[in-house]
Amino acid sequence: MTLIWTLIIGGIAGWLAGKVMRGDGFGIIVDILVGIVGGWLGGWLFGILGLHFGNGKIGELIVAFLGAVILIWIVRLVKRG
Repeated sequence: MTLIWTLIIGGIAGWLAGKVMRGDGFGIIVDILVGIVGGWLGGWLFGILGLHFGNGKIGELIVAFLGAVILIWIVRLVKRG
């Protein structure tokens, strides 16, 4: 069940990040991957900063979304350079 929730939250977070950062999604598979990696990045970064957005699925979604936005931003910086 955890894997299913990870895929659902990752997909939603990646899709939202794609909409915010690009204006369009990247496709379902890439959206899920961006959301999952963004969730890991967000959890790690916000953990270091001591920021918490709750313990439920909404908190996980917020962290994954913010992490995905940061991930897309970093990838764009690297592609430009």
